[in-house]
Amino acid sequence: MSAVLKRRLAGLSWSVVRSVLLIGLCFLIVNPVFIKLTTTIMTEKDIFDPTVQWVPRDLSLTRIAKHYAEVIRNMGYFRNTLNSLVFSSIISLCQLFSCTIIGYGLGRYQFRGRGLLFGLVVFTLVVPPQMITIPLFLNFRYFDFFGLLKDGGFDLIGTYWPFLLTALTGTGGKNGLFIFIARQHFRGMPKALEESAYIDGAGQFRTFWQIMLPGAGPILLVIFLFSFVWQWNDIFYTSTFMRGGLYLLPFALRDLPGKYHWSVSTEFRTIVNNTGMFLFILPLLILYVFLQRYFIESIERTGIVG
Repeated sequence: MSAVLKRRLAGLSWSVVRSVLLIGLCFLIVNPVFIKLTTTIMTEKDIFDPTVQWVPRDLSLTRIAKHYAEVIRNMGYFRNTLNSLVFSSIISLCQLFSCTIIGYGLGRYQFRGRGLLFGLVVFTLVVPPQMITIPLFLNFRYFDFFGLLKDGGFDLIGTYWPFLLTALTGTGGKNGLFIFIARQHFRGMPKALEESAYIDGAGQFRTFWQIMLPGAGPILLVIFLFSFVWQWNDIFYTSTFMRGGLYLLPFALRDLPGKYHWSVSTEFRTIVNNTGMFLFILPLLILYVFLQRYFIESIERTGIVG
């Protein structure tokens, strides 16, 4: 067997193995979404029928439309989706602003304690949220700004201020990851860019805004999308700090079973829950469809995957 034929067979074998692995991983990711979707169009008899896998026996578009319309109405879907879109976008933009600046400072400036500070930032990624929930709650319940405000300060629980304050100060959920991404990107940018800007008379802020930031488009998109998806899915901090404030889609999904009478069957509740979950992730799926090309390019350019 010639060497050329051996190389071709080896390349073909690796292509087959790689294709099988990719198909398997895609199935593991996409299969739960398909299960949710197919469950939403089934009847109560189809749920625990072992002979029904993907397509229900009674595939009635009228019945499916009425079912979706009822779930959408009980969830207050359009109002709560708009609230979640606005809320998640604002918090994500604030986190993008603060984490980019912090990452730029850690990546480009030399100062004493920089390594320790960056290590503490990374350490926040492994701290369980349950450890800081009570201190955070008490801090916002009696917000006195380091003791400068008297009479117990302000009660910020039930408002959006806890999320804005943590986002703007770079201390919100998963901000350690976003700072790490920004720091690694700015650290790898050529020093000649800054030096040429300083020679032309640009200050530090102008250099960051006009020279360094335009070249950081990929990481800005990655940080924003990661922050948006995390905030969209978050119900732990949201339920802890909002306390009856702005009504968001996770709350609507949580309260959906209570909209139905207790006497409904377990099978029907399963269909309702899966329908609500699918409607909950639907905006994220639509967002991914429109931004998948830019997101994948950004991931590749940031080097997050190694």
